[in-house]
Amino acid sequence: MTRTPEQIVEHVRRMVAGEETHGQFADLFAEDGVMAYRFPTSFQPEEIKGREEIRAYFGKVRGASVRERIEIQKVEAQCWLTNDPSVVVSEITHRGWSKVKQDYYTFTAIAIIRLRDGEIVRYDDYMNPLLLQELLGV
Repeated sequence: MTRTPEQIVEHVRRMVAGEETHGQFADLFAEDGVMAYRFPTSFQPEEIKGREEIRAYFGKVRGASVRERIEIQKVEAQCWLTNDPSVVVSEITHRGWSKVKQDYYTFTAIAIIRLRDGEIVRYDDYMNPLLLQELLGV
């Protein structure tokens, strides 16, 4: 299925919001797609290679009960097209309540997404690992 960059970013927004599963997120990737954390935490790999490995990783992370530690209340997404039709930049911001910090939070991540035939071939995720660890209490 060929998806537009805007559709890809909207899928990511829905996944973060809990409206879609992490398995559906993995389905956005090409078979040889790569998920990369540019500033990985101690519990994130730098890269995950291949759609099925991405699916397995997110299945495991989902089992880590992130939603037991934060209550996501609102998710917004911005999508910027570039001069290269195969590259899109997204900004995903979620707001909610950290059960660990007992306080409201705002968390923003930027991604550079490379596409081929409507599938993600590389997703470079730029998020604040220190804030993520603080929100999750790890």
